[in-house]
Amino acid sequence: MSGLFGTDSARGLIVAELSCELAMQAGRATTELFAGEQGGKIIVAKDNALSSAVLEAAVCAGICSSGADAETVGELSGAAASFIVKKHNAAAGIMISEATGITGASGITVFGSDGFRLSEEMQLFIEERIYPVSEERRRFENIGRMLSCNTAAEEYLSHLKEVTDTSLENIKVAIVCKNSFIEKNIKELLSEMGADVTIIQDNTSLSEIEDTPDIAPVITGFECLMDMVEAGDFHCGLAFAGDGSSFQAVDENGMPVDGDTLLAIIAGYLRQKELLKDNTIVVNVMSSLGLLNFAEKNDINVVTSGSCGRSVLDRMREGEYNLGGGQSGHIFLTDYSPCDDGLLCALKLLEILASTRKKLSELAGEMKKLPQISLNVRISDKGREVWKNDEKITGLIEHYEEELGSEGRIIVRESSGNAPFIRVMIEGCDFGRINDIAVDIAQCIKDRCRFYN
Repeated sequence: MSGLFGTDSARGLIVAELSCELAMQAGRATTELFAGEQGGKIIVAKDNALSSAVLEAAVCAGICSSGADAETVGELSGAAASFIVKKHNAAAGIMISEATGITGASGITVFGSDGFRLSEEMQLFIEERIYPVSEERRRFENIGRMLSCNTAAEEYLSHLKEVTDTSLENIKVAIVCKNSFIEKNIKELLSEMGADVTIIQDNTSLSEIEDTPDIAPVITGFECLMDMVEAGDFHCGLAFAGDGSSFQAVDENGMPVDGDTLLAIIAGYLRQKELLKDNTIVVNVMSSLGLLNFAEKNDINVVTSGSCGRSVLDRMREGEYNLGGGQSGHIFLTDYSPCDDGLLCALKLLEILASTRKKLSELAGEMKKLPQISLNVRISDKGREVWKNDEKITGLIEHYEEELGSEGRIIVRESSGNAPFIRVMIEGCDFGRINDIAVDIAQCIKDRCRFYN
């Protein structure tokens, strides 16, 4: 895995840590990789983070000094940026956004001309030209220009309206959103399509998340949305992630609808309309047994990938499939977008509600979920990987796997992000029992990993 890019994007590029130089080198390397001697145009998008404007200038300086044009398109989501790269026939695109899980940090995501994120090989190409920063510079006869596009957001939103097949008239929806681009545009977008929209403010801070204990349940983060939908006369509620790449839903009764259930709903709808490529969905290894059982019952093939969104997308591209995703709400509809787009998928859900005239609880009920518990155990960097060879940990997991048999499963995986933790996920028929098992395994991991500090 690339040390600079992590699993999805560059991380930790903070202005105070000379990120302007790193950002400029990223602009130069991206130009060298995609524009070469021929020049061309590279899209530069950003979010509203404090450091984004400074990094944007640095990225553009790197691009222009390498002989390509830099076209700034203003504040967009990552999905909107990837769409604009392809629509504007750009050589590549760079998205500057807040780095996941790092307070006050911005990161860089690079898109190819097709709007997709880079392969591992391309990431390494860029990284090798950033670390270390070489004193030798290639000389370019031409200097690129700074271009500006003021219609990128409008073009992206128009695209979303075009790919939504039905009017949303009489659909009443509540929305909680932490993505500035979506928050600014979603009410007008849905209202123009006929929906009745209520926006709820979400002021949850990253520090609140970081203060959670070493062993803690995975939290949805939209309790206020659940309460409002339950108390009001809404068809559903929608909650968008900070970068707008994922979403989760709440049914008309205030009950949460996770990514696996949303994937099942969309898969069933596309299959019925004969739009599901090869009758196949791509899921990650953490996807629920309920989703797998739903697919089997509805004659939908399942291809399994690794746990991160990149793995899902890679498998989709390999097989030329058009639908995939995971429980977190990162869903890929590659017929319409080259990346995980929470706003696009939310519109698809509203389209399904409007066209089928079914309640979200009814649609969600078509996938029978088993009780599930998920715990995160924080470990030190020294504990990475080595826990897999600890006989007490592996022995305990095997013991409980035998107990659950075919009526449940245990998945224990290490995170690939900056903050190391091990996720323990268990499914089974008896919630009380699987909760006890999860706590026992999590505590064993925590106790044994102390030896590796």
